[in-house]
Amino acid sequence: MLEELVEPGVTTFELDKKAEEFIKSNGAKPGFKGLYGFPATLCVSINDEVVHGIPKNRKLEDGDIIGIDCGTYMNGFYGDHAKSFTVGKVDSKVIELLKVTKESLYLGIEQAIPGNNIGDIGFAIQNHVDKYNYGIVKDLVGHGIGEKLHEEPQIPNYGKKGRGAKIKAGMCFAIEPMINLGTDQVYTKSDSWTVCTKDGKPSAHFEHTITVTNDKPIILTK
Repeated sequence: MLEELVEPGVTTFELDKKAEEFIKSNGAKPGFKGLYGFPATLCVSINDEVVHGIPKNRKLEDGDIIGIDCGTYMNGFYGDHAKSFTVGKVDSKVIELLKVTKESLYLGIEQAIPGNNIGDIGFAIQNHVDKYNYGIVKDLVGHGIGEKLHEEPQIPNYGKKGRGAKIKAGMCFAIEPMINLGTDQVYTKSDSWTVCTKDGKPSAHFEHTITVTNDKPIILTK
């Protein structure tokens, strides 16, 4: 629903309001609002902001990229999904960053099968991203998800094959590569929420909630 609204001139607060109305009208609750004290329905992160940006009256401008992370709570369970969007005409280097980050998410998801390890997911993501010399954010990771938004195990976006917990059918994960055009180093703004790249270069973020079945992963946030 939000995808059609992302364009120059719209404010991140307007996107947040629309998202909250949509979620509630479908009988769900915003999953992020009030959780750990977060004040909004969406996390909206622009350009060098990696994740956890707070919606406000900032207008999107031509050439921006925006990461929208949305969580819902319904029937006792959480869903968590993020996608990065281009706003107007965006630099080709940044478009490639988004493409590679999205590809890495799907390569990670492919590894979420019984008998594999959590490290196999991170390895698949890292193996793809390293070819482009992008920075993989290591301070933030994917996670188990279910009756709580954040559950064990943690799912880093880097790793080694065969390391970490065994993956079993029935597990649910939120896999979410956060990939920077430059350094992997990040810092948190004075609002105590917004995480940014240390070199000021753009960052991309894609996330799906998935469940592991006996033979393959199923994406729940499509």
